[in-house]
Amino acid sequence: MSEVSSVIGHIGLCVPRIEEAIDWYGKALGLQVISGPFEIKADEDAAACDVFGPEFRSVRQAHMVGANGVGLELFEFITPAVDTSVPASYWRAGYSHLCFVVPDIEAAEERIRSLGGRIRTRRIWPLFRDQPYRFLHFEDPFGNLLELHSHGYERTFSNQQP
Repeated sequence: MSEVSSVIGHIGLCVPRIEEAIDWYGKALGLQVISGPFEIKADEDAAACDVFGPEFRSVRQAHMVGANGVGLELFEFITPAVDTSVPASYWRAGYSHLCFVVPDIEAAEERIRSLGGRIRTRRIWPLFRDQPYRFLHFEDPFGNLLELHSHGYERTFSNQQP
């Protein structure tokens, strides 16, 4: 394996109601808020205008973190408003899903259901025959596609052959 030259620092996720998202990700997956929510306005932040483009006027933002230090950056766009009319689709180019590793996948599934998440798979599935690695796909209450894994990524996929 080649030398790893970078690490994933955070994932940005758009939600229609940031306080609800903070509450949901905290309760369902144990993420902790480290900053925000706060508002960023186009007339006060040239960098945000450069990132989001000419239609951008304002966004609310918060930062959460998981146990391994990888961040979840939440965005609630005010102007233009978050568009929830198009459901997330795994077959489109770009973002497909975000995966969380949890110590107890059954307990996490129950929390997700009880807090308004939607389970997309019929059950928790094994990744490989005769191996302990399992997964589940679901949506948060805002329609974002997500996944749970029972074990860490490197442990799960290194030396596995299809």
